[in-house]
Amino acid sequence: MANPGGGTVCNGKLHNHKKQSNGLQSRNCTKNGIVKEAQQNGRTHFYDKLIVESFEEAPLHVMVFTYMGYGIGTLFGYLRDFMRNWGIEKCNAAVERKEQRDFVPLYQDFENFYTRNLYMRIRDNWNRPICSAPGALFDVMERVSDDYNWTFRFTGRVIKDVINMGSYNFLGLAAKYDESMRTIKDVLEVYGTGVASTRHEMGTLDKHKELEDLVAKFLNVEAAMVFGMGFATNSMNIPALVGKGCLILSDELNHTSLVLGARLSGATIRIFKHNNTQSLEKLLRDAVIYGQPRTRRAWKKILILVEGVYSMEGSIVHLPQIIALKKKYKAYLYIDEAHSIGAVGPTGRGVTEFFGLDPHEVDVLMGTFTKSFGAAGGYIAGRKDLVDYLRVHSHSAVYASSMSPPIAEQIIRSLKHLMGMDGTTQGLQRVRQLAKNTRYFRQRLQEMGFIIYGNENSPVVPLLLYMPGKVAAFARHMLEKKIGVVVVGFPATPLAEARARFCVSAAHTREMLDTP
Repeated sequence: MANPGGGTVCNGKLHNHKKQSNGLQSRNCTKNGIVKEAQQNGRTHFYDKLIVESFEEAPLHVMVFTYMGYGIGTLFGYLRDFMRNWGIEKCNAAVERKEQRDFVPLYQDFENFYTRNLYMRIRDNWNRPICSAPGALFDVMERVSDDYNWTFRFTGRVIKDVINMGSYNFLGLAAKYDESMRTIKDVLEVYGTGVASTRHEMGTLDKHKELEDLVAKFLNVEAAMVFGMGFATNSMNIPALVGKGCLILSDELNHTSLVLGARLSGATIRIFKHNNTQSLEKLLRDAVIYGQPRTRRAWKKILILVEGVYSMEGSIVHLPQIIALKKKYKAYLYIDEAHSIGAVGPTGRGVTEFFGLDPHEVDVLMGTFTKSFGAAGGYIAGRKDLVDYLRVHSHSAVYASSMSPPIAEQIIRSLKHLMGMDGTTQGLQRVRQLAKNTRYFRQRLQEMGFIIYGNENSPVVPLLLYMPGKVAAFARHMLEKKIGVVVVGFPATPLAEARARFCVSAAHTREMLDTP
C-alpha cells in the first residue's frame, strides 16, 4: 500500500522511492483498496487500481563499491590510453589518420573512452546471435573472441533450449510456424513478401484497411492508422501534430523515439520528473500563466508525452492523475503503449483498461506490434479527424514503405486471437497467464532479496546490478545456466544503475521461472 512519504510497502518492507514521485498525492485518499481522486472540473473520477511501485534504494556500501569500480576502471582506462598513444599497447579503436591529426578529433570523447575501456571488456553480453524463433526457449550461436571482444568468431556450436527472458514476447505469439499461422502462409502466397511502395502511392492494401478497422475496434476508438515501423510511428508523427509555437511536456524517462520526434517537431520541450504529477502540474501552470518565452503569447498547443509501461523502469504511467491535469489545463495527451498494449489490462487493451478509463480520454493512442503481437510496425489511434489528418501529413505515410502483407496478417491473427474472434478463449487465457507469471516472478525475486524496480503488474522486470563487473558476470553466468537475459548499463541507464531486464511471457512455465 502507499504511504504518505512516497514509499511503497512490499512484502512487509518499506521501500523508499529514489526517483519516483508520490503516486497518490495528498489530495487523494485510500479507503478499502479504492483510490478516490479529488473532483476535477466538476467531475469526480473513481478507479480501483492502487499504484504499487517499488524503487528501492541500494545499500550505501553497494553504491560505494559501484562508484569505486567505475573510478578504478577510469584510472586504468587512462593508463591504457597512455600506453596506446606510445605504441606499448595495440589500439583497435577508430582513430584519425596522420593527415588529420591537426583536425578537431572526431572520435575522442568520453563515450568513446567508455566504449574502448569498459564496454569492450563486456561486449560479449550484447548482440548475441539467435538462430531460432524467440519463443519461451531459443537457440544461441556460440561465439568467442581472440582480441578482448573487438572481434568475434563462431565456434560452430549451438547452445540449445536457452530460457528466453529477454524478448518482448509477452503473449508468446512470436513462435515457430504451426497450423494456426496458415492464414499468414496464404497471404504470403497471394501478396508476396513486400509492398515496394508508400501508403500514398501504390502501398495501401485491403489487408491494411482490415487491420486498421480491427485495431480501432480492439481499442474502442473511432479510427486507427498502421505504420511499418514502430520507432518511426513516434519519430515521424509527433512532428505532424506539433511544431513551432507549441509546447511538449515529456516524461524524463521517455523512449528515444518520443524524444527524437519531439526534437524534430521544432516545438519547445520541457521535461517533468518521471511519473511526478506535481512536477507536471507546475510546468502546465507556468505554461498557461507565462506563455511563450519573450513574446508571452499563449502556446498554440500543449502536448503531454508519456508511456504506458516504461521499458527500463518497469513502471506504469499514473494515467488517472495525468488525464485530470490535461483536462484542467486544456492540454493534449499522447501515450506510447509499446510495452503495455496486449500485456496490461484484464483483456490486454492497455493502460486505459488497466485503470478502467475511457480510451477517448486520451487524445493520441500510439502502440507497436513488435512486442505482444509478435510482428512489426506501429499504430496511431483516436478520433477519426486525427487519423484522417495523419493520413495526409504523416511523413511515414508519405515516404516510408508500407507494412508487409504477411506481417499485417500476423497482427490480424493476433488481434482476433485476443478478441476471441477465432472462436476460442486462448487469447484471454494468455493475458491472464502473463499476469500470473508477472506477479509470481516479481514475488520470487523479492523473496530472494533482489532489488527490483517498477509496478507489480508490469511484465518488464528490472533487476538492479549496479556494479559494472557484476553486469558481465551475471549475464555470462546466466548463459552458462542456459538462461538468456538482457543486461543494460550506461548510457541507456544512469551510470550507477546498471541492471538486468527480464521480460516475462505467457509462454513461460512455472518450471522455467523457478529455474535456479
